[in-house]
Amino acid sequence: MVTAAHPLPRPAGRALAVRHLGPNWYASVMGTAVVASAGAALPVRLAGLRTACAAFWALSLALLAALLVARALHWTHHRDQARAHLLDPATAPFYGCLAMALSAAGTATITVGRDWIGTGAAVALGAVLFTAGTVLGLAAAVTVPYLMAVHHRPDPRQATPVWLLPLVAPMVSAAAGPLLVPYLPPGQAREALLLACVALFGLSLLATLLTLPVIFARLLTAGPLPLALTPTLFLVLGPLGQSTTAVGNIADAAPYGDSVLVVLYGVPVMGFALLWAVLATALVVRARRLGMGFAMTWWAFTFPVGTCVTGAEALGRHTGLTAFDWLATGLYGVLVAAWAVVAVGTARGLLIGRLLAGLRPAPVAPRPVTARTT
Repeated sequence: MVTAAHPLPRPAGRALAVRHLGPNWYASVMGTAVVASAGAALPVRLAGLRTACAAFWALSLALLAALLVARALHWTHHRDQARAHLLDPATAPFYGCLAMALSAAGTATITVGRDWIGTGAAVALGAVLFTAGTVLGLAAAVTVPYLMAVHHRPDPRQATPVWLLPLVAPMVSAAAGPLLVPYLPPGQAREALLLACVALFGLSLLATLLTLPVIFARLLTAGPLPLALTPTLFLVLGPLGQSTTAVGNIADAAPYGDSVLVVLYGVPVMGFALLWAVLATALVVRARRLGMGFAMTWWAFTFPVGTCVTGAEALGRHTGLTAFDWLATGLYGVLVAAWAVVAVGTARGLLIGRLLAGLRPAPVAPRPVTARTT
């Protein structure tokens, strides 16, 4: 118990500024990195596109480094707040964003960064980021559901697409891993990594298939999400687009890869992704008309859309249909536009100090006044 005579020291300066910096901020790294990797794989060649992708790749690494330092300060100086985040069912799932940020930055490094730092350095850095992202992703996929079952015990009516975040993290690794396969020695090393990616794909897909019906049922039976959470509906696109990307990348790297499996899985999943995108867009438009303001949840408009871009690119490679090429190009335009809007909103929120401010306490109702009679 802290007494008035011995107050706890208050962190000052930068340490105090990161008190309310949650794990959801890693979504900015994910959204920036996917602009680079998705742009690098576009079937069209535009002047300056590769250079622009390199700029997004460098920015994603800078954001990742800054957030790793800031989150380290957060855990060092504000452990009470960090523990509160873990015990909060609305915040704990965002710990999956750290793993996905690492893997997404690794993918961008391998696909784009090699042009600027060399193939050897890019593969080495990408392997480190992929390994760290995979380990943390598996930890999040187990730890967060455990906390939800043992400590959080949320009501089914509280289900939101945010619950998918720790479950999708292994799928991001499943899509990134095959990019490293050609750089490993032939034989056991390549086979082990490839089958590990298949396992990551399977565990993430099955966990998502178990969770998605709960989210869909809550949406249909309990009505639209709160305004601030409406953008998270786009998070559902993440496992859909990323799993299609993973299947395509695994087939590209496997000596026994077959485009038939990519088509049989990817085309129906991408079809559902487009259906969900229309539904989510309609609900976002409704929320915007009702006064939905900017929040960090708007980053959900970036990475999940980016996974649909890479998924369409994979289908285009394996089918040869120009329709998928056009779909990938159109979705990439949406991705870049969304990133620009969200980046400007985030920068503005940081400048005015709103995004790093704590929640305002609820006003205390005045006590009723009772007149005394004599």
